[in-house]
Amino acid sequence: MRGTEFVELSTFVAVAEHNSFTRAASQLGLALSTVSQTVRSLEERLGVRLLNRSTRSVSVTEAGERLLADMQAVLAQLDQAMEGVNLFRDKPKGTLRLVAIRPVASELIAQIVPGFLTQYPEIALEISADDSNLDIVQRGYDAGIRIEPQIEKDMIAVPILKQFRVLPVATPAYLARHPAPSTPDDLRNHECIRLRLSWDGSIQRWRLRERNGQTQDFTGTGSLVVNDIHLVLDAVMQDCGIGYLPEPMIAAHLAEGRLVPLLEKWSSYRASLYLHYSSRRQMPAPLRAFIDFLDEHKPALSPLPRQQDPANPGSASGL
Repeated sequence: MRGTEFVELSTFVAVAEHNSFTRAASQLGLALSTVSQTVRSLEERLGVRLLNRSTRSVSVTEAGERLLADMQAVLAQLDQAMEGVNLFRDKPKGTLRLVAIRPVASELIAQIVPGFLTQYPEIALEISADDSNLDIVQRGYDAGIRIEPQIEKDMIAVPILKQFRVLPVATPAYLARHPAPSTPDDLRNHECIRLRLSWDGSIQRWRLRERNGQTQDFTGTGSLVVNDIHLVLDAVMQDCGIGYLPEPMIAAHLAEGRLVPLLEKWSSYRASLYLHYSSRRQMPAPLRAFIDFLDEHKPALSPLPRQQDPANPGSASGL
C-alpha cells in the first residue's frame, strides 16, 4: 500500500466515524477542503461511493460500512504494533487526546498538565472541554473524564476523585440582603442560578439529603439560566443569587470566605469523578502514563479536608 492510499483510507475512517467532515478535519489537523478532496479521490480511485453527503449530514453507504469495518480492524492492529514498540522506550511517546467536563478541564491544566508534560516530554497532550455526553470512541478521544452517571457501561472507569460534595453557596453580600435559607423549601424564596445541562437540555436538579435520610430534589427558582457551570460561579460571585456547585471547584472561595455554604444541616449530594476509556481497544502507552501520573498526584485534585462537626467533635461533616 502506497503512502497516499493509506492517507486516503485513514481520512475516510475519520469522516465515517464522526459522520462529519468538519470534526474529522479537526481531529486530523487538516483543512476541511483537504479532507473533502482526499475522500473524493479515494471514491474516484475505487469507483464506488463511500459516503452520502447532504448540506446537513454525512452518512456511510453500504460499501462504506464494509470498508470502514475492515479499516478499523487494520488500524487497530497498527496501533497495537506501535504500542508494542512503545514498551521498549524509556519514556512513552505519542499523542493523548482527552475530553473532560469543563470544571475538570481547567483544574487539569492548572494542577496536573505542567508536571505531566515535564515528566513525559515526548507525549503530545490535547484536552477538550465538553459537557455533552459524547461518544469518546466515535469522536477519536483516548479517554474522557466524567461524573459516574454519564459513563457508558462498556467503558473501563478509573476513579480520580471520590465522594465530593455539590452544595448550595452564596456570597456574604447576597446573604446580607436575603436571609439565608434554613430548609430546602426556603430556596423557593431566593434567586437560584440554574444550570441547563448540555447533554439532555434539562435543568440541573439540586439534590439535598437530610440526616434522617429524607431526600429532596429541587430545580430552583430564579430569573437566570445558564448552560455552563463557570457561568453559574460567575453569577454567584457577582451576588446574583445562590448557586449549586461542586466543592472542589469552589474550595478556595469557601476557605477564604468569599462564598458561604448553605443548608449545612443537610448532607449535600455526593458525586464521584472517573476517567473512562474503551474496553475494546488496547490502552495506548500515553494513556497508561497519564493514569499512573494521576494515581500519584490524586491529592492535587482532592477537595477541602473534612471539617469536624462542632456538635460532635468525633465526626466529619464535610466529605
